[in-house]
Amino acid sequence: MDHRLSTIAAISTPAGKGGISIVRISGPEALETAAKVFRPRNKRDITSMPGYTAAFGTVHTAEGELIDQCVLLCFRAPRSYTGEDVAELQCHGGEAGIQAVLRAVLDSGAEPAGRGEFTRRAFLSGRISLTEAEAVMEIVNAASAQGERAAASQAEGSLARRTQEYRDRILAVQTQIAAEIDFPEEDVDEADREQLTEEVTDLASDLSSLIKRYDAGQKLLRGIPAAIVGSPNVGKSTILNLISGYEKAIVSPEAGTTRDIIEEQVTLGGLTLMLADTAGIRENASGEVERIGIDRARNRLLRSSLILAVFDVSRPLDEDDLALIGELRDRQVLAVINKNDLPAVADTEKLKEAFPSWVEISAVEEGALEKLENAIAEMAGVSGFDTDSPLLANERQRSCAVRAYDALSEAAGALQKGYTLDVCYALLDEALSVLYELSGENASEEVIDAVFRDFCVGK
Repeated sequence: MDHRLSTIAAISTPAGKGGISIVRISGPEALETAAKVFRPRNKRDITSMPGYTAAFGTVHTAEGELIDQCVLLCFRAPRSYTGEDVAELQCHGGEAGIQAVLRAVLDSGAEPAGRGEFTRRAFLSGRISLTEAEAVMEIVNAASAQGERAAASQAEGSLARRTQEYRDRILAVQTQIAAEIDFPEEDVDEADREQLTEEVTDLASDLSSLIKRYDAGQKLLRGIPAAIVGSPNVGKSTILNLISGYEKAIVSPEAGTTRDIIEEQVTLGGLTLMLADTAGIRENASGEVERIGIDRARNRLLRSSLILAVFDVSRPLDEDDLALIGELRDRQVLAVINKNDLPAVADTEKLKEAFPSWVEISAVEEGALEKLENAIAEMAGVSGFDTDSPLLANERQRSCAVRAYDALSEAAGALQKGYTLDVCYALLDEALSVLYELSGENASEEVIDAVFRDFCVGK
């Protein structure tokens, strides 16, 4: 039997205690399976319940033993998440209870759902595109509120609609070319190569803009590993406390108080930073423990995509500061010129020359956090990022977009160089095929399997 026609079940809520836990059942016998374990309080026949209705009752084992009180929600094909009949048993939150409910449902004939199988069925039934399916997982894993909004926009089909628009534009160009290729002897207007070139070039440019948004989108969706570095006593721990909103790190005038890495996940400038406050980096450590801390700080630097390099403007740049400047060249660094409430002594022009991205603050004064947020958002390329616009959510999607762009660029070049129209048509066909792969309409089984392999069971 086709596995897609079977009835499947899984727990759709995270493990652990909570307000409710849900077992989702989907398939042609979803309601019949639910009826074997669920007893409605009003004695109604749940197998004839209309969609988008609910019933209150109790759930039992196959032997009739009471497990829990429960609310059953009914969704009917094709207007359900999967496109099939769906029943959801919503019980009290608790690991033991919900596992017992799932066991009763499986004992009543349902099969265990695989990873992402509910969303996979939604895709296979035509309810959603492959990009919309991938957006579901991005919503679950989004690292920031802006990232979640961007993922939600993709789940609503913004990328799918944009991909359809690209395909329609390619087909319109192919139609003009095909008329001349297929009917050379007929009274058909000759294709305007200049106009065709402009149309294909514009389309390639639009795709290029979408691709350029990828890195900023990834930062919103995934967050950024970041580190605060600097020589001792420049204010690193004060800045970490400012960003995190509480006294996470010890602040002391004594040099070398931060010996190990202090980590905190924070949202700043619309981004989630996996932020680490590291030991003050100096050439002459006071002992073995501080030396180990400095080594760990340098190792963390290598794993950080964003570095907040802190300098104290109230003192001259010393050999440790100069060594750090040299160490951080060619890295993505925001120079935080701290303590600007004090008389400036440091050579700030040297810092600004070394680091194109910089901000001057006093971490102990009002407004410092907002300045940091704006500087980080600007540097990361997410300042003013439109979360409602189409977004490439992962490397599979980016690869498809790049391949389509390459084919369109070749087609525009072929038109400019006077190549025969059938060559241009074939290149446009290649771009079209890749865009169909992006949306999932001609994606291979291996690609589809890879997409849903990363999903959790129950989604």
